[in-house]
Amino acid sequence: MSKMERPSHRGLRHLALNVRDMDAMKRFYVDLLGFAVEWEPDPDNIYLSSGIDNLALHRSTALTASHSAPLTTRRSTPLAPESSTGPLDHLGVIVREMDDVDGWAAFLMERGVTMDAMPRTHRDGARSCYFRDPDGNRVQVIFHPPISGKA
Repeated sequence: MSKMERPSHRGLRHLALNVRDMDAMKRFYVDLLGFAVEWEPDPDNIYLSSGIDNLALHRSTALTASHSAPLTTRRSTPLAPESSTGPLDHLGVIVREMDDVDGWAAFLMERGVTMDAMPRTHRDGARSCYFRDPDGNRVQVIFHPPISGKA
């Protein structure tokens, strides 16, 4: 039996952070570092971009509590139960085409990787799937229309 060939990706251009103070974080990344607001679906989620990447900020109450407390967050997509209580929610690798997300999921599952979330299309037109690296960090393969076609 022949194994699938590894699909390509466009690099690590997506990061999601759990944040304590949404207003301060928005000011820092927009006013100081020059990111633009790409989408602000609700007061608890902001998506920023420099033009070729995506930074998601998700309001979290767990960062002000003990690290032993369970993570509670108000976000547009649910967290997997195994999520850590640190500021990193997940990291994402960008793919060029929507179908590439499904190709990656098939490739990873064929190699025994357990998926946290199977491929799905999000309300903003993005498509993604989630799995974990060996240290338990959540990794997302994402087709994100505003940046997936860029070099």
